[in-house]
Amino acid sequence: MRALHIYAGTAARAQLAREGLQASSVRVVPAAAGGPKGLILGPLDRFIFGAWLAQSTQPVDLVGASIGAWRMATACLNDPVPALARLERDYIAQHYELAPGQKRVPASLVSQQFRDNLALFYGGRMQELLTHPRYRLHILASRGRGLLQREHPFWTPLGYAFAIASNALDRRLLGLSLERVVFSSQTGALPFAVHDFRTREVPLVQANFMQALQASCSIPFLLQAVHDIVGAPPGAYWDGGITDYHLHLNYSGAASAGYRAAGQGLVLYPHFQKAVVPGWLDKPWKWRHRSTAFLDAMVVLAPNPEWVRTLPNGKLPDRNDFSHYGNDLAGRVQAWNGATSAAGQLADEFAQWLERPAMAQVLPL
Repeated sequence: MRALHIYAGTAARAQLAREGLQASSVRVVPAAAGGPKGLILGPLDRFIFGAWLAQSTQPVDLVGASIGAWRMATACLNDPVPALARLERDYIAQHYELAPGQKRVPASLVSQQFRDNLALFYGGRMQELLTHPRYRLHILASRGRGLLQREHPFWTPLGYAFAIASNALDRRLLGLSLERVVFSSQTGALPFAVHDFRTREVPLVQANFMQALQASCSIPFLLQAVHDIVGAPPGAYWDGGITDYHLHLNYSGAASAGYRAAGQGLVLYPHFQKAVVPGWLDKPWKWRHRSTAFLDAMVVLAPNPEWVRTLPNGKLPDRNDFSHYGNDLAGRVQAWNGATSAAGQLADEFAQWLERPAMAQVLPL
């Protein structure tokens, strides 16, 4: 059974038909929020950043939210393969012991442990990832507005209830409660246009890197918001996946924002599913999961759903596994290691397709 499915937007399919997929054609690599689901992409990440993209010399923008931001920041380190392998090991090994009768670990404890782990992981290495000679990193976070401008035991749940209701009416109304904040290393235009949603741009520097990355991973109610990030507008910052779950961004409109001429590159997207869902609150609204013109230049690498059913528990690792396994760390580690080990097939099949890029295997996005 094939593990890898390849999907492409209209412009991307035409380019692949003409010349296959060249490393030199990639201009953007997005990385989705989605928690443990992102673990399935570890072997693809290591192949793409450790071997394949290294064959080219063009600048590439790496865009990430939540675990995707963690992955892309790690890809910017000087020796990305062992760093990405360590990220996988560290993520799988994280454990929050539940006391007897306790159903959830306090958000303050999860936040503190995550903060400590980030310091151990990136300590002393921030400068190398922020000044990578080819890769420009963009970390997405969601900044609260209105009732969500500060984290509060009463106003925050009410604020998110309002955000959910507003988003159900129109995604643009989510901007009343949350705005997209893009923290970017180095200078230059964003690799996507931002007229679709209220957006702020902030330089990503050593002084705010840890805060921005933690904020991008701070799931509401499971972790605490990060307040008053250095160099950014004051307020509470949460998981970037709330506003941009799968980074359904206007990559095709980047030329109008002064990025590059249309048709000069592809968006290569290792993803854990075909659908590129705009925001976390859009998950129930299936009609918002369809492809749009934003993604015309995108190539998605995703696991075959039938292959996914052969993994431990018949699914990708996900956040529910923390409660399912509880204090059975060994059981969860075994299941997640089994899934990430099997995911080597995704990287193998991508490498094989690059050698012989049969268009019959490229499906419409």
